[in-house]
Amino acid sequence: MASENWLSEDFYKTLGVKEDASDSDIKKAYRKLVRKYHPDVSKEPDAAERTAEINTAYETLSDREKRAEYDELLANPYGRSAGGNPFGGAQSGGFRYEYRGGEPFGAGDFNFEDLFAGFGRSQRQAHARPDGPMKGDDQHAELSIDIYAAYVGAERSLNLNVPTVDEYGRVGYQTKTLNVKIPKGITEGQQIRLAGQGLPGYNGGANGDLYLKIKFHDKPDLYVKNKKDVYQTIDVKPWEAVLGGKIIVPTAAGRLQVNLPANSQNGKSIRLKGKGIPAKEAGDLYLNIRISVPKAESEADRAAWAQLAAHFDGKSASN
Repeated sequence: MASENWLSEDFYKTLGVKEDASDSDIKKAYRKLVRKYHPDVSKEPDAAERTAEINTAYETLSDREKRAEYDELLANPYGRSAGGNPFGGAQSGGFRYEYRGGEPFGAGDFNFEDLFAGFGRSQRQAHARPDGPMKGDDQHAELSIDIYAAYVGAERSLNLNVPTVDEYGRVGYQTKTLNVKIPKGITEGQQIRLAGQGLPGYNGGANGDLYLKIKFHDKPDLYVKNKKDVYQTIDVKPWEAVLGGKIIVPTAAGRLQVNLPANSQNGKSIRLKGKGIPAKEAGDLYLNIRISVPKAESEADRAAWAQLAAHFDGKSASN
């Protein structure tokens, strides 16, 4: 049986042995079951099917290499597929996800590494077969959002193809649609708790919770520092930088009227207090000045620049 199908049944349960059973215990259990269910002697209606299951289980558990591989899959059902990548697609049996609605979450914004590790722990616990109810593991993942979402809030549906564990510890899959609400003013590092959306409980135990840790999707011209201070690059025309005055700037906080100091230099910043992420204690917005030089597309443009150059060259010579 191919390894990708091994998780469809519990070979240890099929043979009625513990996971730490010795080779001799496995052989003894196999012989006993074969004598009981062999189609030539058994009157059970499913004798042929049971015998096939018993043979498959024994073929795997009696071979040291196959048994080691099977045990690894039980402890970590995705670790061997797609080079250890739990997101390899439907054939690999890994987590898959899909966003609906696009912005403001952005692309590539869900990190499942912690979910993957958590599921491995749950598998090992399930195979330990506790006597009483056991709460499912909480899951932790990183959700990257656009900075604009923190200014206005957002709500989106998140479709996940997630693993489930039945009463025998076997793996199944279920598609879940989760409504994720991003509250206005959320800061980097904060967590959103989705109650009961973690890994399933065992023996009637409650499900764990899913915690989404917020990370902002930074861009070169728009990023966050100190969890709630926003840094944005703005383009300023040369004459605006020299003359200064009030300019209208589109920012993450909306269109703002900004007082630009005269003789502003490239790379300098303007601080707008309280215009960062609108948390309980709002962050600040820092506008990084980038002087944008317009192209000389006509003779008149070149003449204007030439006149400006002559003026400042003459001024330099006189000094």
